[in-house]
Amino acid sequence: MRIVSGIQPTGNLHLGNYLGAIRNWVRMQDENAAAGGDTLFFLADLHAITVHNKPEELAANTREMAAALIASGIDPAKSVLFNQARVPAHAELAWLLNGTARIGWMNRMTQFKEKSGKNREGASVGLFVYPVLMAADVLIYRTTHVPVGEDQKQHLELARDIATKFNTDFETELFVLPDPIIPPAAARIMSLRDGTAKMSKSDPSDMSRINLSDDDDMIAQKIKKAKTDPEPLPASPDGLEGRPEARNLVSIYAALGDQSVEQVLAAFEGQGFGAFKPALAERLIEVLGPIRRRFVELKSDHAELDRVLEQGADKARTLARPVLDGAYQALGLQR
Repeated sequence: MRIVSGIQPTGNLHLGNYLGAIRNWVRMQDENAAAGGDTLFFLADLHAITVHNKPEELAANTREMAAALIASGIDPAKSVLFNQARVPAHAELAWLLNGTARIGWMNRMTQFKEKSGKNREGASVGLFVYPVLMAADVLIYRTTHVPVGEDQKQHLELARDIATKFNTDFETELFVLPDPIIPPAAARIMSLRDGTAKMSKSDPSDMSRINLSDDDDMIAQKIKKAKTDPEPLPASPDGLEGRPEARNLVSIYAALGDQSVEQVLAAFEGQGFGAFKPALAERLIEVLGPIRRRFVELKSDHAELDRVLEQGADKARTLARPVLDGAYQALGLQR
């Protein structure tokens, strides 16, 4: 099995990222390595430039995201970790596939409509065609499986359509049609200030999220000030209906310990948040403490991060080269 997945280099991870996706990635990496498969994780810096970025921030965020992933358990000895820009084959193949992809397919991509909004005419061409780059990201490695969430299924279907059309048009079997991996249900972590909104780095209030870089005192302070309600914890999940902030804090506690909400409520039934919040803060500090220490150590070591990313990129370039060569040959391009 060859698995490929990418993440936007937005800098430091927060609790929602870690519990929502990264822990599943680590488990997937470990299982695939034990089975002798390849797992590739890339930082999607080429995707990031489809909207305006300050160059120095993009460079810093790429390194910082690499540090956060390694600290969270992505192991360069078990996986291939790199950033897209170090592997030009991604961009090269995307251009070649632009001749196969169809404008009608692009027009159906819902994420472009959401991201461009009413400013469609002012959006970059890159934002319109970036699903083709996403297709190249996985097809370049003859990927067999891609972990996808609900918002990414359409892009994987597009990659399969492009691969099928290219193989058919040029009478080749170059591209593998990747299958989706539907990860185990991940915890949906909401804002500490609003239980109806997802935890997000874009929230202007830093008190709305737990960052992986937060120290123990800051974690405790954020949990202490997290929005709740005056009612005690119920005996069953049904009692959390209509209580989004209560449900969120209980869900965080459960996810940190790989427990069910029912198990957490059985332990804290009838107690108020004056008792529950300190217990939650203690569990957060226990789980995130080692990650934070490793992250802080790594993020300032630019030379080591660049070494890891270049080492991963070298492996990725080796895997990509035969496929890129095959695409040029199939198209009759002389090099």
